[in-house]
Amino acid sequence: MLRGIRTFYAWLHTHEGRKLFRYTMVSVISTVVSAVVIVLVYGVGHVWTEVPSTIFGNVVASFPSYWLNRRWAWGKGGRSHLVKEVLPFWVMTALGIAFSVVGASLARRVGLHFKFHHFEQTLLVVVANFFSFAIFWVFKLLVFNRVFRVELEEFDEHLTVEESIESSGLH
Repeated sequence: MLRGIRTFYAWLHTHEGRKLFRYTMVSVISTVVSAVVIVLVYGVGHVWTEVPSTIFGNVVASFPSYWLNRRWAWGKGGRSHLVKEVLPFWVMTALGIAFSVVGASLARRVGLHFKFHHFEQTLLVVVANFFSFAIFWVFKLLVFNRVFRVELEEFDEHLTVEESIESSGLH
């Protein structure tokens, strides 16, 4: 088991390992952002019902997701390329939001069927949104890895000094 942990730790310090770790952290951040927004607009504020609240929460979360994925996970800088980066991201985001709408609709039906209180319904909507994100995550990873493909030399330029030292074994 210790050997497996060491192998995994070493893999995390490769280019692909760093990208996957960063992509995962961006997904965690965007999931938390969407959950907080849904709780605020649906659970606390009673602004909208489940579906519009889910759509709004996911749209809000998509802005930090794009920026963090582009800059941190894939090491891209400068202006975004409309056809190669922006459009594919928003198409995938729209598909993900559509998928989360299915989850929110199911949560609404389940909540109505079981006569959940608003607090319970809010938790159910957040859980449905989380599972929608989780199911869609791997598909997005595969697509984004192709969209934001970076040559290893270009990725090296974006590594911090600490990461460069660590990967060279000089720590």
